[in-house]
Amino acid sequence: MASAALELMGFFLGLLGMVGTLVATVLPYWRTSAFIGSNIVTAVTNMKGLWMECVYQSTGTFQCETYSSMLALSADLQASRAMMVVSGVLSVLGCAAATLGMQCTLCLDGTAAKAKVAGAGGCLFLAAGLFCLIPVSWTTHEVVQTFYQPNLPASYKHELGECLFVGLASALMSMLGGGVLCASCCEAQDGRRGGVRRHGGGYPYPERAASFPRPPPHPMTYRNPTLQTGVSGTTKSQTQNLSHVSTSSQSSARIQPSKKSPRHTAAAGYDVTGYV
Repeated sequence: MASAALELMGFFLGLLGMVGTLVATVLPYWRTSAFIGSNIVTAVTNMKGLWMECVYQSTGTFQCETYSSMLALSADLQASRAMMVVSGVLSVLGCAAATLGMQCTLCLDGTAAKAKVAGAGGCLFLAAGLFCLIPVSWTTHEVVQTFYQPNLPASYKHELGECLFVGLASALMSMLGGGVLCASCCEAQDGRRGGVRRHGGGYPYPERAASFPRPPPHPMTYRNPTLQTGVSGTTKSQTQNLSHVSTSSQSSARIQPSKKSPRHTAAAGYDVTGYV
């Protein structure tokens, strides 16, 4: 029961981490304009992401432009793209593996590989969180270092965007969910080694056959009360008829004298020598 609850909690944490990773990968809010010094004009806000650069004007106009060349980008941006894509793919695979291996599902039911599949899903979540944490931390460090450079103009300085916070939270949730899934898998395997079996039908129905042995079946057969009443009534009537016939035959035998039929007498004194 405890391992099933841990698996559910780890799965939902990993699912939230996967959604946050995909959102942080797609949206362009990684770097935003820093309004400091001479750059105090807030009519235009510049935002940069992994795939595009957007401009938001105070009039409500929102324009985005994708990067024209992938090879012309900096090495850190290309590496961030690759790691975020890998993190999203690993998160999707982790969700699929955790769905197959959890106790509340019927997939791979009754097999020894069910707990191992759940543990594999936890490992995938851990790897996805690590791949998401590296580019987020890298970009955060670069933005902070650039912001505090005194010789750099204010127009080239940026602040931390919302996607960095979302990516950091997603990485932590993915890693936490993966750790919980791995812990539940280890707990389930230890329980099996100790003699406690997991129920194949799924959570939350415990299996009581291991602790409460089933009594042997009773040898008594079932009889229909209606048929049994009819049979007993018929047998009773037949018994009464037989007793009545035997009583009448005995009374007739007492009243009538015992006479031997001449046929019976002849048969009794039959001479076999007449046929010789």
